[in-house]
Amino acid sequence: MTTSGVVPQARFSAQARLRALQSDIMELILERELEAGDPLPTESELSVALGVGRNTLRESLKVLQALGVIEIRHGFGMFVAPSNFDALADGLTFRGRLSLRHQGFEALQLVDVRQALESGLIASSIDVMTPAQLASIEEAVKQMEELAASGENFVAADAEFHRRLFEPLNNELLINLMGVFWKVYRKIHVEIGAGNEDLVKTAATHRDIYTAVAAGDKPLAAELLNRHFDGIRRRISEAVGE
Repeated sequence: MTTSGVVPQARFSAQARLRALQSDIMELILERELEAGDPLPTESELSVALGVGRNTLRESLKVLQALGVIEIRHGFGMFVAPSNFDALADGLTFRGRLSLRHQGFEALQLVDVRQALESGLIASSIDVMTPAQLASIEEAVKQMEELAASGENFVAADAEFHRRLFEPLNNELLINLMGVFWKVYRKIHVEIGAGNEDLVKTAATHRDIYTAVAAGDKPLAAELLNRHFDGIRRRISEAVGE
């Protein structure tokens, strides 16, 4: 960057070329119908196929590895990476925590997305939920209640409760996204110092959600989930002085 704060055009061009190359590599993976775990062509083969130098290629490969598109195993080669949401979780966590230094907008937006997912999909999950799956949700609630009664935090049980609520949908992408949002929220939770929340009250909230789900009351289950996330949103707003 120059003293005037303007990024030189040459740098913009270099960044654009690298992004284009990254796109080309992903297109090559798709065109060759490679799947997770399949080996990629060697660096030499990719250089020839894409018409670029080895150094430029390596820069793009490192970015794709960070994004979770490819996996580089030193001494073995490069492979199409399995589903991995770590990069997404890390990026969203950073943005959410950074926003807490200001107005907390991005942290609140993350809660909005998770709230929309859970309250919007709970009716569909109730439709296909089996008695065994319902029982497993109650087990998570009981664990939360037991831990709350002894003054212990129940982070793992809380996360498991929400996962089990939507397990009946058999949607791996949804479960992975919920896992991402949960990881992000836990970091934000610690950041805003929300460890002194009323554990018994929080456990009771989850008991109410379970009761509505068990009764097949879709509107009430959605409303209770919305209220639950409204509470999370309120704690974030209070922490940033809104």
